[in-house]
Amino acid sequence: MNRLVIVANRVPNPRERGATAGGLAVALKDALARREALWFGWSGQIAEATAAEPEEVRAGRITYATLDLGREDYRRYYQGFSNGSLWPTLHYRLGLAHFSREDHAGYRGVNAAFAAALVPLLRPDDTIWVHDFHLFPLGAELRRAGCRQRIGFFLHVPFPPGGLFCALPRAEELLADLAAYDVIGVQAEDDAANLRGALASVGQGDAAARVFAFPIGIEAEPFTALAEKALTRRETERFRQSLVERALIIGVDRLDYTKGLPQRFCGYGQLLARFKAHRSKVTYLQVAPVSRGDVAQYRALRRELDEWVGRINGQHAEPDWAPLRYMTRAVARPVLAGFMRMARVGLVTPLRDGMNLVAKEYIAAQDPEDPGVLVLSRFAGAVSQLPGALLVNPLDPDEIAEALDQALTMRPAERRSRWEDCAVSVRRDGARAWCREFLSRLEGANDA
Repeated sequence: MNRLVIVANRVPNPRERGATAGGLAVALKDALARREALWFGWSGQIAEATAAEPEEVRAGRITYATLDLGREDYRRYYQGFSNGSLWPTLHYRLGLAHFSREDHAGYRGVNAAFAAALVPLLRPDDTIWVHDFHLFPLGAELRRAGCRQRIGFFLHVPFPPGGLFCALPRAEELLADLAAYDVIGVQAEDDAANLRGALASVGQGDAAARVFAFPIGIEAEPFTALAEKALTRRETERFRQSLVERALIIGVDRLDYTKGLPQRFCGYGQLLARFKAHRSKVTYLQVAPVSRGDVAQYRALRRELDEWVGRINGQHAEPDWAPLRYMTRAVARPVLAGFMRMARVGLVTPLRDGMNLVAKEYIAAQDPEDPGVLVLSRFAGAVSQLPGALLVNPLDPDEIAEALDQALTMRPAERRSRWEDCAVSVRRDGARAWCREFLSRLEGANDA
């Protein structure tokens, strides 16, 4: 089997395994276990200037090749264009996007530098799989350098309607870059339709025909086992005792404006205000590790959430009950799995998400005999795979409150039925299937 080359903005630390590994590393675990692989990208380190040659580390059958980014490249490529322009645009938040030609040039410069450093490491029969919006132009840069290998691209975040995306300056150039890829993958059929339309609108009809939806999943059985085992952990038992038999609502999200956290907090406040029977009977735990803390929009979001926590607890708390518990530090995955298993409600209400694997993890964590209920945004890519969830418009706090009340008062038979409807697809459409389907399409792309 030919070598698999993974290219992503960040390369995982080879020492990170299992519960500490990042999301992409977990998703690619099966593909990387079955063949020799090269994983190439940014080291996560910032230097005075971007390195010209990668540092290589071998771990089993995988070679990790990383480049340090220069300070100016980090500011332009990563903070500026990737996170300041592309991230909000792709999440339908054009009003939060900002554009500068200097950031755009820095973004393209880093993609060119990545390609120049990667080319000497490639073999003629490699299969190259590029990941996410940071690297839209990489395939075109590799083609310009003479690469003829099969190159696939997967976008992990949503893709908006073409008219919205093309409002971003230089969007047509990015769409033209995508034509370099043999297969272009997105999370959901809506994203695929949007991207096909955008490509066709700029004369890239051939590339539009190479766009397919490959919904990413989790490996459900290992996560279920993790959740079951976590019930015996000291941290889980201590948390259970602190609830004093109150029903638990849990939310787990990166602290980001796409996750709908202010609206979610407002919805929980509405639950306590409108459905008074739940007062002192329910606790909501929101885990939201801080990300991009050096960006003004994220600092403002954190202040807003702090205010919501104070408002809700100030209005509704009792001497022996804090309605809302809020954490902005990371919690280990095994501990979160245990918390999910004991939660009566999983609250997942992003304003827009490519997939959202937390929703699937919540389903996988449940006790089949006494499962909880998933309350899910209708704008998460996971919606089509989780038919038993209670769907809400995340912009409507009252709708969130009503769904929470419905979930908390739902009879056991209905909870089991809804959970089973979700569990079927979570078990079937796992990360292993996602990898194999994408690579099968890519590695057969030129066989016809």
